[in-house]
This record gives sequence, C-alpha cells and structure tokens, in this order.
Amino acid sequence: MKYFFLSIFIVCSSLSGFTQQFSKEKAAKHIQYLSSDKLKGRGPGSKGDKLSQKYITRQFQDIGLTPKGTNGYLQPFSYSERVNPHEESGTGGTYSTANVVGYLDNGSKYTIIIGAHFDHLGTDGRHSSLDANPSGKIHNGADDNASGTAGVIELARYFAKNGAKEAYNFLFICFSGEEAGLMGSKYYTENPTIDLKNAHFMINMDMIGRLNEGKTLIVHGVGTSPVFVPLLKNNPGGFTLALDSAGVGPSDHTSFYLKDIPVLFFFTGVHSDYHKPSDDFDKINIQGETDVLAYVAAITDSLCRYPKLTFLKTKTKEAKTSSFKVSLGVMPDYAFSGEGLRIDGVTEGKPAEKAGLKKGDIITKIGTYDIKDIYSYMDALNQFEKGKTTTLTIKRGTEELTMNVTF
Repeated sequence: MKYFFLSIFIVCSSLSGFTQQFSKEKAAKHIQYLSSDKLKGRGPGSKGDKLSQKYITRQFQDIGLTPKGTNGYLQPFSYSERVNPHEESGTGGTYSTANVVGYLDNGSKYTIIIGAHFDHLGTDGRHSSLDANPSGKIHNGADDNASGTAGVIELARYFAKNGAKEAYNFLFICFSGEEAGLMGSKYYTENPTIDLKNAHFMINMDMIGRLNEGKTLIVHGVGTSPVFVPLLKNNPGGFTLALDSAGVGPSDHTSFYLKDIPVLFFFTGVHSDYHKPSDDFDKINIQGETDVLAYVAAITDSLCRYPKLTFLKTKTKEAKTSSFKVSLGVMPDYAFSGEGLRIDGVTEGKPAEKAGLKKGDIITKIGTYDIKDIYSYMDALNQFEKGKTTTLTIKRGTEELTMNVTF
C-alpha cells in the first residue's frame, strides 16, 4: 500500500453466518508461505516474485479457474524505476514481472473483479518506514499484502463452489508492482483480458490481516455507486465500519476507478509494522482475516442481486502527512517513466483544477523548482505555504504552458 486517507467512523452491529465458509488454516497457509524468508519479500523481478506467481497459479488451477492472462494465468509486463529518486536522470533498470489472472465463467454478460497485490519491498530499503538501516533486510509484507492475496485465493474458492448459482462471472487478479506505483493494476486496465465496460464492480483488498480489538474495517470507494452506502450501513457485519467515498486511494482499485468502474477497497488499518521488516506472519490476526473475507463474500453476494451498477465520480481526499503544508489536488500517473510528473486525474475544486490543469498534462516546474519525477514533485510542494501563489510550467501535447496556481 502506498499512502493513506482520513475516514469517517460508523459504529455497527452483528456478523452474518458466512465465516464458517472460510478456512483459517488455508488462509494462514497462504500468508505464511508468501511472507516466508524463502520469498525474500516478493520484490518484482526477483526469484521470490516468480515463486509467488507459481504459488498463486497453482492455487487458481486447483480451484478450477480458467486462465485469463496473456500467457496462461500470467500477464507479463515491465516497468522502470529510478535508482535514486533525487537524481536528475538515470533509471534503475527494468523490472519484469507479471499479474496472475483467473476467471470464473458463469455465463453472464457482466463480471465482478476481485483483486489484491502480491508484491512487496523485497530487500530494498528505499521505501522502508522508520528503520535506521533497512537495506538488505527482508521485508516480508505479511499484512502488506500477503493477507490480501490470500483473500483473493479464498474468495475464488468460495465463489467457485457456488458455480453457476452466481448471477455474474468473476475475474480474480493478483497484481504485481503495486508498491512501485500501482504498476500491475494500471497495466491490466490498459491491457485488459475482458471487456471492462462489462465490469459490474471491482473489489480490492490491501492489508486485511490486522483487524483490531474494535473490529474496525475501513472501506473506501463507497461513493462510486449509489447502492454502496445503504448496503454497507444496513449490513455492518459486526464491524466498526470506517467509510470513505473516494474512488482514488492508496491501492490498486484506483486504476479501475479511473476507468469508470465502481470500486470497494477493504483494509484493516495502518500499524507500526507498515513497510518495515517486522511485518511478519506472527502479527497476523487470522480470525480477523477470515471474518473480513466472510464479510466481503456476503456483500458481494448481496451485490449479485443488483443489475450492473451505475458509476459515480467522487471527490478525492489526498494523502495527509505532517510534512505537507499544501497540495495541488492531482493523481500522479505512477507508470510514467519520462521526465516530469504526468497527471492521471484532477480533483474538483482543488488548486490544480482552478489553475486549469488537465489529465495528461506533465508538470515540469513548480515556481523555480524543476520537477523530474514524483519525488522532486513532493520535495517542491514542501517549499510552499497555504495561500501562496506561484507558477506551474507544464507540457500539454507539444505545447509548453505556464500558469499561476494558488495553494
């Protein structure tokens, strides 16, 4: 998971009888293997990455899913990342990895998509959190996101048992490259193996393995279809639900929202082991994990009774950190490997929209600060105070434009 948003907390009531459909032993087995030292943190392009792909493929095969990648169950892709994000030039080479994609054909025109990313930080300390010497340490990512990957596998098993009783087809995807910027989900939505116009909705699970004593379950994307909020409020499942309307968020559902697909994103919250070598299997609340899966299954079963959902655009809450005093209100295109920051979405009412920025624009300078990538973009934002006005230099097609922006 990349970053986090504030949410509204709603106190709820009891869980229905879905939990018995999910095996704690199976879920634990998946998480324990994927987060074992043998896989060395599942860094994209690594041996652990390949072992993860093989493991998920074998699970999909055993469940009886139809391969729906471009090479059997696999959808190979590559991306580039800088070695040092603060350098003005130079990339860290190309990472070759793959999404794992399985399909359950129930004879419907429409398909429900259920996904989670399986990659993590490997032994690369650049994205580690608050560790003085992270380089070379295995970041096993048991919660982030072996927990979500296990969820995809076990939900596939549940819905495969139901077979043609379901009103919709199901597409199960385990994404790679999420930690580098939603690379796998973005690649899939730009190179889909089904017609995304026929997607009923998309469910994403990221960090669902650390349910707390208060049973707080955070659900983003509830504003992306008019049916989500009433359904969730009337069916809290015994959780304390934290609902956020925004379709743009810290994980792979964002890529599907940007293709006008309703999304729901489930996670159990931030914890002190986030992006640290200490995110290990022994910290997982496996009963909580299976409770979450039962709830996701129950909500999905309810949504199978609805016709194809209407998509709604939502206002976006940007990530908040103590170091940021201002924001532009844009969604970066994390897959863009050129110079500058290309915009994948602009939030209504924020400084970027008021200044006239559009999707596809490439920001090359903020005031006197050159923008080489997302890291120099964040560094530049830290130099400004709220209420201040400066200039933005952008590339729009073949044109270079300069405009004023007030934070």
